[in-house]
Formats: sequence, structure tokens, C-alpha cells
Amino acid sequence: MRRDGADDDVAQPQGWRPQGRRDKREPIWRPGMGAGETAAAAEPLRPGYGGGGGFDGGDELPPGASGRRRIRWGRWIVRGLAVCILLFIAAVAWLAITAPLSKSLRPPAPPSITLLAADGTPIARRGAVIAAPVDVAKLPPHVAQAFIAIEDRRFYGHWGVDPRGIARAFYHNLSSDGGSQGGSTITQQLAKNAFLNSRRTFGRKAQEVLIAFWLEGWLTKDEILSRYLSNVYFGDNVYGLRAAAEHYFSTSPERLTLSQASLLAGLVKAPSRLAPTGNLSGARERQRLVIGAMEEAGFITPAEARRVRPAVLRVRDREEQLPSGTYFADWVLPEARDRAGGVATEQTVTTTLDTRLQNAAERVIKASGLGKAQVALVAMRPDGRIVAMVGGRNYAASPFNRATQARRQPGSAFKLFVYLAALRSGMTPDTMVDDEPVQIGEWKPSNSDGRYAGRITLRQAMAKSSNVVAARLIQKLGVGRVTQAARDLGISTPIGDDASIALGTSTGSLLELTAAYAAVANGSYPVRPRGLDEEESADDWLARRLGGPSRFDERLLDDLRSMLETVVQSGTGRAAALPVPAFGKTGTTQDGRDALFVGWAGDLVVGVWIGNDDNSPVAGAAGGGLPAHIWRDFMVRALGLTLPPPPPSEPENVIDENGFDLEGALDDAGVRVDEEGVQLDLDRVRELVPEGEARDAIPRNVRIPVPGDPAADRRRRTEGEPREGEE
Repeated sequence: MRRDGADDDVAQPQGWRPQGRRDKREPIWRPGMGAGETAAAAEPLRPGYGGGGGFDGGDELPPGASGRRRIRWGRWIVRGLAVCILLFIAAVAWLAITAPLSKSLRPPAPPSITLLAADGTPIARRGAVIAAPVDVAKLPPHVAQAFIAIEDRRFYGHWGVDPRGIARAFYHNLSSDGGSQGGSTITQQLAKNAFLNSRRTFGRKAQEVLIAFWLEGWLTKDEILSRYLSNVYFGDNVYGLRAAAEHYFSTSPERLTLSQASLLAGLVKAPSRLAPTGNLSGARERQRLVIGAMEEAGFITPAEARRVRPAVLRVRDREEQLPSGTYFADWVLPEARDRAGGVATEQTVTTTLDTRLQNAAERVIKASGLGKAQVALVAMRPDGRIVAMVGGRNYAASPFNRATQARRQPGSAFKLFVYLAALRSGMTPDTMVDDEPVQIGEWKPSNSDGRYAGRITLRQAMAKSSNVVAARLIQKLGVGRVTQAARDLGISTPIGDDASIALGTSTGSLLELTAAYAAVANGSYPVRPRGLDEEESADDWLARRLGGPSRFDERLLDDLRSMLETVVQSGTGRAAALPVPAFGKTGTTQDGRDALFVGWAGDLVVGVWIGNDDNSPVAGAAGGGLPAHIWRDFMVRALGLTLPPPPPSEPENVIDENGFDLEGALDDAGVRVDEEGVQLDLDRVRELVPEGEARDAIPRNVRIPVPGDPAADRRRRTEGEPREGEE
């Protein structure tokens, strides 16, 4: 007989029953019982006991069970400690990788630097006011006590982090409707100021805490406090207690009174907002809180607290009239910082700027009648020393430096490199070239006035700024030779790889372009623009001995210079003519978006650009017009020249030399003016000159009647060059 799968012939222990048919009243055999023993049938099974193999509450634990439990708990404790140790090691490793512990405790801002012109005249001051560090041991006791009382009263009692201070600040911030309190210790503030940024993230806070522990382990309390006072910000661009004492009170930190020290200690909470030079009432209100904190801490008696009077400022004269920035100062500052080195005190650096020439450039530009267009001017010596720089009409309105930062097309001013490559290939200024239409692939360049002179010399082509001749030359020479000529003369910006670069389609800075012309004036290349006199090191001396600047072939250099002189004498640059030899090249881009004149006379190389920041056209702009006039007027002032008197003024304005082509453009001698002598736009020209009389149909002198306005005779007439539009 079988019961639930059990064989009859298999003996079962007494009290055994199959699973699934258990009755609480049936006898149950349990582990540990003898073969004939059973539990009381009426005893109910407790949850978790009985059939589960556990032990009833009244049963005794098997031998060794308690020890096994203790072993299990011990294993969990060991594992937990191991995890904690691993996390600690990981945190330390993370700190070592991400926290700049190797950084010395330098001031968090670069020190003040004063830039001087070549004659020693201060021209700009930039950077923070930072002085030598302080030593707490040499300060009056009330100085350190003022900072400790208001910033970290338990400074000498904690180990970098103050749990009580954190709890107090947390409770205050929860229960108070007023301002919040911070729980950072002086050590933590030093860690943040000297090593970290001001971002409010958990990771940055964790780094701050770990660095605070590191500082406490490596420095004494007095060393920490000394470094804190030497680095903390006091507003008004002043860092460190010594600089603050000198700036606000014209005294040293060793001579600070209780009133002065308490005011300075109060600034640390919000230095920019509480700086007494701009918010004296706020600074004095905070000073009263500091005095109260010192009294609570027992540093001063109530009587001493009552005797404290508001601190009286004696702000040191820092020649506030000096600008913090100018176009030239912004450009030269990085080099000046490198020259000054890592010194943490105020520095003075002499530059190459000539204040007389700088003032002359600014006056000429102001009087030029720019209208709404922007302007840039760079003046340098042939060896690259910058003596004047104007990066725009108004630095305060726009500090963007259009002389160094703007990347604009040079137009025909780039043809310098085309003609240099041509001369290098064996051509001469008298080599004949074709001034006829040409097609290079799909590109069909044309002269801006639509006129072609046939066979002309290389000199004539450069003087009239022929676009088709430049295109034919680059087609013959190859783009690579022209690009190499530009690179040799110092052009470092990207240059296109097609023939259109001959007309100045690649962009670059006015500074680099002017330096390229300086190389021709200097006779060696490249010329590096610089704002500081060079300090030759041993490596520089060796490099100069081994190689140094390359020099032009003398005959080639003479030819190139003579061609540039012809441009000014009888070509598109006639408006720049001077009573002394002058050399240069005009440049105008499509629709007059950029107009330039770059050249030299005497020992000055000058580049002038006009245009709009949004790259929109400037009505009537041409390199031989306003840029050439600005260049000439600056050179007259800079070189001390006297121009010949102008011809007698006429009662009528005149348009000379068949001034209009079919598109309203001007030829080399043309000028469009209205009845007041101001340059006309195309629509106004067409109103005044009948359409059928364009170009050759116009008589040599077309006179426009002028109402009797004496001022019109005194206005400048802008002389335009052919437009050098790019395809």
C-alpha cells in the first residue's frame, strides 16, 4: 500500500507525515528529538517555527549558534570599515587629482601694473592693488582679533572645520528673517580664496573642506591667519591687509587703530558692496557689528567699545585719472605681464607708445568726419615698435580693437604680395602685362571702372590697381608663390587657395598687414609688431647669429619700393601725397565694406582702415579717399611737415576727369559731392547728372551750382580710388 508516494515497505520515523497534510494537533517530529519522541500534539506552531526548521521560543539554542552570530556581525563591521577606508582613499585621490594643492598661496588676482609710454608718462593702470604679505605676530592684537571676532570666533579651537559654527549658522538661517550666516572658517575661506573658484557646488565645497584639513596639517594657526589676511579681498580692487591699509587709510597694517581695523574686518563679508569709497555708511554700520562681536568675544571691554569712533578714510591718491584700459593697453598687457614675471606686488612697465603720436592719431581721426563708420589706425617704426594705436572711434563705447582683433579683407592692399612674387620671378617694373579681361575657371575678374588699358607696365598696373593684371599674374605665378610671399612678410592668418586671393579676399588684421609693409620699409622680413622693447636672451642672440631676419634682394627691394611710390605720386593713392617721399597702397573691398591705406614715410609705417562692424557697405568708401586723407594728415603731424597751400577755392563744386562710369563709380580722379561739398550717394549723382551723359559723354569738368555757403569751401573733399570689388 502506498501513501502519497511513500512505499509501504520503507519504515518512516514515528510522527512523520507528508507535507501538505500537516495538522497542528498531530504529533510532529523535530530535529534533535529521539526516534520515539514527539512534541505535544495540542501545542500550536509559532510563526517562523516548526515546519521551517527554526527553534521554538522555549528551546535552547544549539551549541555554537551565538558565536556564529557574533562572527557574522564582525564580518559586516569589517566590511563596512573596509568600504569607509576605500571611500576615504578615493576621496583623497580625487582631491590630489582635482584640487590644486601644488599651487602656492599666491594672491587670487594679478597685481596692479602701470603702463608707461616711452617717455615715462603713465598711460594706463590695470589689475588689483596687492602689497607685501603681513605677519600676524607683528600686528597689534586688536587687528587679528577684529577678523577673528566677526569671521571665525573659534579659530584657535577647531581643526579647519567648525561643526558648532555650521550648526549655529544653520539654526540662524532657519529661524531668522534677516540675512544669512555662513559657517565657513577662516581656514576654509583661505582654501577657497587661494585654491578654488567661487562656484557653489557640492564638489567644490568638499574640496574646500579637504584643503582646509590639509592647511591645518601643514601650517600653524598664525601662518594660516597671516596668509588669509594677505589674500582676502577688501573691495575697490584691493587684495590683502597691507594694500587695504595703504589704500583706505594711507598707513601700514602695523599702525592700524582699533577703529580702522574693525572697519576693514567688516568689509570681508561683502567687499564690493561695502567698499567705503562707494558705501561709507554701509561700511560703518558693519564696523559697529564688528565692535559688538569683539566685545562679546571678550577682546575689548564695554568701555573700549563705546570709545571707538567711526573710521575716517584717507584714500591714497592712485592717479585715478589714468584709464584702466585703452586699445593699446589692452593689446600690450599680456606681454607686459609676462615681462613683469610672477611678482605679487605692483609693477611698472615701459612700453613703446609715443604719447605725442598717439594724441596726433586721436585728433586726426576725431576731425576726419567719419560719420557712423568705424576706424582703426596703427603706427609703427620699421622695426615693429608700435608708437600709436587706435582701435575704434570710442574705447568707452566699444573696447573691441579693430586694429588687432578684427579680421577684414584687405582688398587691393594685398596686391603687395602679388607684385613681390612677380618681382621674385624675374619681372621688373617695366615688364609689359595685359590689362585686358580674363577668365580663370568660372571666375571673371574685372577692373572696378570697367576700363582696360591694354598693354601696360607692371608699374602702371600697380599704380592704377588693375584687378585683371593681378589676376593674370597669380594665374601665371601660381597661388603658392603669392601665398609664400605673404607668409614671408609675416601674414599668419589663413589664406585661400584660389586665384581670387590676388584681390584680397582672405581676411586678416590691420596690424599684420601694416607689419608686412614695415618689412618692405625695413628691408628685412618678417617684422614682429611689439609694444615693449625687446630683451635679448642668449637663445635670441644665438638664433640671430644662426639665421635672423631675411633680407630682400637689393634690386628687388628698390623696384618694389619705387612701384609703391608711384602709387602715391600718380596712382590711386594720390590723396596721401606728402612733400617728402611716401610709399603705400590703397585697398577697397566689394561695395565699399572695407577701405584701407597702408604705407610709410620717413621712419613711420602707418595703416588706416574704415568700415562698419556689421560688414555693411560704407557709402562711397575707397582706400584712396578718407583712409588716405587720414594717413596723410597723421603723417603731416607726426613728421612735422607743411603741406603746400590748397588751390584757391571755387564758388562751385567740381567733378573732374569724367568722374562717373555707367554704374556711378568714380575713376582715379573723380569725386562725388553735393551742394555742400559732401560726398554723394549713387542715387543723388544720377539726379544731378543726366543718365545719357555718363562716362565719356560727361565734359572734363562738370560743375554743380552751389548756393552761397562759405562753409562749403572749407569742407574736405574726399578723393576716391577705383573700387576694387571682389567676385
